[in-house]
Order: sequence, then structure tokens, then C-alpha cells
Amino acid sequence: MLRGYRFGPYKQVRWENEETLDFNTLDDCIWVDACNLSPNQLQKLEEHFNIRFPSKQEQQEIETSSRYQEENGQTRIVLRLIEVRPSEEGLNLNEQTLSLIWKENKIFSYRTNGSRTIQELIKKLKNKPDNFHDSLELLLSIFGQIVDTDADNIELISQHIYRIATSLHEVGFAERQRIILQTQALQEFIIRIREGLFDIQRVLSSMIRSTHLTDKPRDILRALLKDIASLIDHTNFSFQRLESIQNTILSLINLEQNRIIKIFTVITVVFMPPTLIASIYGMNFRYMPELEWKIGYVFAWALIVGSSIFTLLYFRWKKWL
Repeated sequence: MLRGYRFGPYKQVRWENEETLDFNTLDDCIWVDACNLSPNQLQKLEEHFNIRFPSKQEQQEIETSSRYQEENGQTRIVLRLIEVRPSEEGLNLNEQTLSLIWKENKIFSYRTNGSRTIQELIKKLKNKPDNFHDSLELLLSIFGQIVDTDADNIELISQHIYRIATSLHEVGFAERQRIILQTQALQEFIIRIREGLFDIQRVLSSMIRSTHLTDKPRDILRALLKDIASLIDHTNFSFQRLESIQNTILSLINLEQNRIIKIFTVITVVFMPPTLIASIYGMNFRYMPELEWKIGYVFAWALIVGSSIFTLLYFRWKKWL
């Protein structure tokens, strides 16, 4: 799918199939958004506008030079679109790469799947098209929307962490094991979000030194960098909360196991004296005084029961039970 956007007044052009594709109608668009194009379509788009999107290998590089490049009058940027969505099992994370090209007065973007971040940005464009006068303002808005989405992701994870923390005392032993797996998944989500924040932080730090910017865009970039720094601090706090939940669950599991072991230990100790008495009177010696007693059987049972009761009373007296 390929979309083009114009502003003042707002207009959107859209193509779903390759047969009706006409790149000439995109010449006066300020933003060209490509989603899941075929290699042939993508090549035609690059040839028509004389641009080159980063390759898959460049998208996977973590160096700043691979994330932000200025050459041949165009700026190439690689960012991550990370979106956390609620599901029946908990939370799901979707991640994809967003390639941006800023050339003259146009923004080109390419991604492989639909994105809530882009949809929210398009809504803003439709509601307030007069706020976007040039491609730089649009590019800064894309950065801002990505940061806003990351903030929403962190808030959603924080709410989920709170629900887990408040339900610990209500769940059983098996449920706690499942929660440990959930917290591990949430930790991985936070790591992915932090990596995305670090990526856009490096990009903005490189862009703020660009000679193409004036003071006003630099001020916007500085404000975004402050927001990113605060979000990174929030991810650190959320990660610590998850570690605290894991430690609490492990402590509860250890207490439960200790309680079970204590019960088995008490049962074992309580039955030790009766076992000893039964073993003594189970010996096959010819001369045993009690064998001739009429009350020998009752006497043995009295010793067995009495020794068990005495052991239990002793444990209660010592406050071990």
C-alpha cells in the first residue's frame, strides 16, 4: 500500500495495487508513506524520486552512523516502531522497523506492517492540517508521535505491573509460577522499548547538530530528548518493580515450600516414638515379659498414642507449631 499526503488543504491519495500506481501524482505530496510494498514497487519508488531506503543489513546495525545518515542532499533515518497491546493472556508486543528519508521538502517512510503510531499521526494531520507547513515540521511530528507511543507503552506495562503486584496475595502456588513467566516477558518488553528509546535518542542527538536546522527545531528536539530521558528513567523503575515482584514471588514460594517441609518434618518426628515402640514389640525373642500380659496389647497401644501426644504437646510448648 502506498499513500501520499498534502497539507493546506489536506488531501490523501492512496493505492492498493500496482496496476493503478502512478508516481507522478505524488510529486506535490509532502509525505509519501509506503507499507509492505513488493521489491519491484519499492525499486520504482526509489528510482522515481532518486532516493534509497536503508537495506535490511543497515536496519539491523546499531551504530549511530547506520541509524542517521546525511548524504547526497537527503537524510536517512532508521527507527523502531514498538507497540504494546493488551490481550487475553496479558500483553503482546509488536515491533517493526521504520525507515525515513528527508529530502528537500518531502518525507518518505517505509514499513512492513500497519502501525498504530502512524494511524495516530494521520489523525492529527487530518484534524489540524494547518499545523504542518513543511517537511521538517512533519518529521518532528513523527518523532514526537513515536515518543508518545513509547510513553503509552510504558504506561500500559506499569498498569499491568500494578495489577500483578496487587494480586500476589490472592493467587495460589501454581499461579505464582505463571506470574514469574509473565514478569520475565514484561522485562523483555521493557528491554525492547529501552532499545527503541536509545535508538531515537541517538538519532535526535545527531540531528540536533545538523546545519540544516534553525533554533526552533533544535528547541523541539531538545524537548523530545528530555522526554526520552525521563521515559528511560521510568523503564528503569518499571524494571526494578518487576525484579521486586519476582523476588516477592520467590520468597512466597520458599515460604510455602518451607511450610510443607515443616509439616512433613513434624509428621515424621511425631511418628518416630510410636515406630520405635512398635519395632521393640515386634522383635521375635522368646522371652519378653509383656508377651504374657493380658493387658500387653492395650499397654503397647497406650505407649504408642501417648508418645505421639507427648511429642505434639512438646512442639506446641516450644511454639514450633
